[in-house]
Amino acid sequence: MLTPDFLRKEGALEIVMAARPDVFNHNLETVPSLYREIRPGARYDHSLRLLERAKELDEADVHQVGHHGRPRRDHGRSRLPLMDDLRAAQVDFLTIGQYLQPTRKHAAIDRFVPPEEFDALRAAGEAKGFLLVAASPLTRSSYHAADDFARLKAARHAALGR
Repeated sequence: MLTPDFLRKEGALEIVMAARPDVFNHNLETVPSLYREIRPGARYDHSLRLLERAKELDEADVHQVGHHGRPRRDHGRSRLPLMDDLRAAQVDFLTIGQYLQPTRKHAAIDRFVPPEEFDALRAAGEAKGFLLVAASPLTRSSYHAADDFARLKAARHAALGR
């Protein structure tokens, strides 16, 4: 389930989590320094707290997905602390993809990230303890979702020794 940030919608997250989704997904679209520019009206800290709260409400095998797919201008310098923030929020599964400008009104593409950089980000995420990291130029939170969910469940069971 992909959700908005539910800003000023008291109780919405609790309703979603009561439905017991297999995967709770909220996209953290960019690094903190670009959040106001890229996501006007949204708040980085609020999105992190939403992911953390979803984990707190989890009573079953629910996993969160954090996604930061807009690698602009920082050229990787800010993404590792962002991963730390997601791990602190107990996010298990991270997807990282290339930002593609949907319309001219949206932020322009600063550069195209080479596949090797995505490989390095995947390795960094795995080293930070994510159970699963999907990273490539075309990765999206729904990209290969069924396969990724099966891999995530297997990783969860392995981590729990089942």
